[in-house]
Amino acid sequence: MKTKALARFSFLAATIAWLVMLFSDVTVLFSDLKGLIPDLPVWLPKVMLDLYVISLYYYYKFKIERDETLNFTDLLWRVFATGLVATVLSLALRLLDFLLGSTKLSSNIFFIEVQYLMNLGLFISFMTAAFTCWKRLILYQKSKWLIRGWTLFEFALLAVLLSDIVQLFQGEWMLSIVSVLTGLLALVLSANMKWVAYLNFRQKWTSLLLLMLSFFYLGYFFYTTNRFSEEIAAQSSAFLEFNGHIFNIYLFSFVILYGIFSFLVILFNLPTSSVFEQKLEEVVNFQRISQSVQTEQSEESVYDILLESSVSSVFADAAWLEIKGDHEQYRLQTRNIPEAEAIRIQEHLSGRNVKGVLDQSTDKTRNLSSHLATLKGTRFRSIMAFPVQVKGEKIGTLALLKELPDGFNKEMTQIVAAFANQAGISIENFRLMKEAIQTERYKEELKIAKNVQKSLLPNRLESGADFEIAAFAESADEVGGDYYDTLRISDHQVGLIIADVSGKGTTAAFHMSQMKGIFHSLAQQALDPREFMIRANQALRYCLERGSFISATYFMLDMHERKIHYSRAGHCPVLYYRAAEKQSTFLVDKGAALGMVKGQDYCHHVETHAINYAVGDVMVLYTDGITEAKNPKGEEFGLERLKETMMEVSAGTPREMQEHLIRRLYEYTGTEEIDDDYTTMIVKFK
Repeated sequence: MKTKALARFSFLAATIAWLVMLFSDVTVLFSDLKGLIPDLPVWLPKVMLDLYVISLYYYYKFKIERDETLNFTDLLWRVFATGLVATVLSLALRLLDFLLGSTKLSSNIFFIEVQYLMNLGLFISFMTAAFTCWKRLILYQKSKWLIRGWTLFEFALLAVLLSDIVQLFQGEWMLSIVSVLTGLLALVLSANMKWVAYLNFRQKWTSLLLLMLSFFYLGYFFYTTNRFSEEIAAQSSAFLEFNGHIFNIYLFSFVILYGIFSFLVILFNLPTSSVFEQKLEEVVNFQRISQSVQTEQSEESVYDILLESSVSSVFADAAWLEIKGDHEQYRLQTRNIPEAEAIRIQEHLSGRNVKGVLDQSTDKTRNLSSHLATLKGTRFRSIMAFPVQVKGEKIGTLALLKELPDGFNKEMTQIVAAFANQAGISIENFRLMKEAIQTERYKEELKIAKNVQKSLLPNRLESGADFEIAAFAESADEVGGDYYDTLRISDHQVGLIIADVSGKGTTAAFHMSQMKGIFHSLAQQALDPREFMIRANQALRYCLERGSFISATYFMLDMHERKIHYSRAGHCPVLYYRAAEKQSTFLVDKGAALGMVKGQDYCHHVETHAINYAVGDVMVLYTDGITEAKNPKGEEFGLERLKETMMEVSAGTPREMQEHLIRRLYEYTGTEEIDDDYTTMIVKFK
């Protein structure tokens, strides 16, 4: 946004400078013709011209030089488009002059002066745009010396620009030195054409056309401004003469010089464009073969790449690939040739005892074109065979065919030989890495599943003025099936759930995601906990396969009543600590796990219970991984040890109680390697 604002400001400054230049120059010209002393300084038009040039320079600097989206041809298009617009405007002025005919206005020196200054402004604008684009092209792949040379060149041009106003150079000899220095810098900088090598054949033709049109615009404006200069010079010397402003000549010379250099370099590079593009395609094909092990899903895909790359690189008409498969048997894969015809050619060469196609013991690449001359019924007259090897062992043969006799040369042989060698390595690596890739893919899928599972657990738990919650979850495998969550139902109601999916791994994690969706959809309806379980069971009974189930306990905290409504579906009993009595009890209630009862009878296997909570009370929710954790002797942590552990820190915060419990678990088991998922959610009431 800042760059756009600066560009607009620079354009506005250039417009104002040109208008002031126009007014002051016409005023000075009028005074000169009338023999009067000008009311304005005679140097003002030149100052305004310099300000106009500087403003244009910064306008195109912000508009073109800092636009990183422009490629090489885009820059030439900018030059062409700017020249086109300027030329159209200039031709519109000429049309106006033509329509006026031989009237007094058309021959009026002030009218001619205005036309001249308009053409001069358009000409300088076009040259400045070209100068900025040339700068981008010259500084492509820039180096320190190149940047320093360009900076010195710009300062030299600035000095020349200001020399018409401020006498920077005392005597013609100083100006000559600056001119020689500027000319040498222009020649050296113009020789930097690295960008031309990156143009393809079509882009080079486009660039030549754009440069030719740009030359036309430059020639047109040079002729037009000089014609106007001659007309005005015949009547007065008080005007901005194009040729009298040295900077104009320098700028024009540099623009035309680099344009000619670019045109010639592109023109001379045209014959090599197709070769360069072919070499580039060969590099791309070689890279495709090299990376085929990582990108393709089967050996057949690697074979296709080898055949396609080889055929396109040497302009072959057909090809086949014979690869050793299981049980030392060879399989044939063809391209642009029927398998029956390929077999017939093989039999013909084998019958003539030709080495290099059917004889897998040879490691020589042979041009076998002469042997096809005697084969009837085939259009192919050139054939070249390449062994596909890995570590000195031949695993197959690549054969390329052409319809023309002697259609292959030595360079083609070297190219395809490199392809065949790389393909052999890729194919063998594919076989060696196939199992490893499958294992890695499985690990990656587990990693993704673990990330997905983590995303299913809440990042933030609900809290309120009456309670505070802390939760912890750790999976025994990459993914687990434990789930906990909270949801704000209303301003005074909050839903809590803890669940444990039977089994482990990705299946458990998948069912866990289903449980999350059910919880969020049903809890928002403010259902009674029993009704919540009934509907959850109905939703899951068709999703869970036989033998799978989900144990869960759902709670609804009512902060107006300071009461907990809950239903238990086969989950671990809740440990509830009452601060007033300083006693802990397990809430053992009736309830079958979700998915255990598939029919409508589930409503008979679940109940709703309610308890009041008071300040300091603690509710500990957990999964069976906590109580079934074993020490080295095989003894479980158990419910009583859980109760004792929580009594030790009943006065602490939920976070402190959670950390104490997990630390005691690890101390009890003697390791952080767990056999089952650890999940707890501790609620303390305030």
